[in-house]
Amino acid sequence: MTWHAQLQLDYRLESGKTVARHTHSGPLRVLHSLYPEGPAVCHNVLVHPPGGLVGGDLLDIRVQAHAGAHGLITTPGATRYYRCDGQAALQRTHLALAAGARLEWLPQEAICYNACLAENRLTLALEPGAELLGWDVTALGLPLAGQPFVQGHFHQHLELPGVWLERSTLAASDSRLLDSAVGLAGQRCMALAFFITGSPMERNRRQQALDCARAAMAHHPLAATAGVTSPHPQVIVARALAPVVEPAMDLMRQVRAAWRADLWEKTAQSPRIWAT
Repeated sequence: MTWHAQLQLDYRLESGKTVARHTHSGPLRVLHSLYPEGPAVCHNVLVHPPGGLVGGDLLDIRVQAHAGAHGLITTPGATRYYRCDGQAALQRTHLALAAGARLEWLPQEAICYNACLAENRLTLALEPGAELLGWDVTALGLPLAGQPFVQGHFHQHLELPGVWLERSTLAASDSRLLDSAVGLAGQRCMALAFFITGSPMERNRRQQALDCARAAMAHHPLAATAGVTSPHPQVIVARALAPVVEPAMDLMRQVRAAWRADLWEKTAQSPRIWAT
């Protein structure tokens, strides 16, 4: 049995409070809105009750942040792509931000189990004055549990049309990519954090985003396999490779905290579910 689930989540600023409203079909839910840092920022947890995706499953997530709203979205645990027979499993996410909106897209990691056929597709639309802070963390297999990724593939597509496009195919059989020094060098977790704006950043602010991310990386255990670049005046991307998820996620959280403080003048308020 396959699952097709859809979720539409809208954030609006109403009398100084960001309010979330949503509609859904299939097994995809949003938990109650939380306001741990006051009414201006709405925190939501996105829940997929089946707990993972198999061949033929589709999760279709669409988020709209309207002018002045600030939403934060996370998940209670990893997205799991399980073994597939023939059909691929797809998570498709579209984030749209109006002028003056802010959104934080902070899901927990995706885990590609052995023999999965998986695709993660994230597309973005930002009007001038909108700002997005997010990340994407992917683990290949469960090496510490003795479950390596030796069959299957994972497709990744991240795009802000006309500005930023990343595509990758990670096939378990591609040892040159997975194990060579010019590829993943044997690492099995890839992480990236991104700060994206709807219009070009001023040069000083762009440099500020680069500098504070580099400072967060400088003394981290992953410093040797991490870096930050600005491929476009609207995009800052921090990357890291790690053998397992935990250090990569720790670094992404530190980069997010640095960007939040330096670019938005906000504390590194973490969703409550991360502490459970």
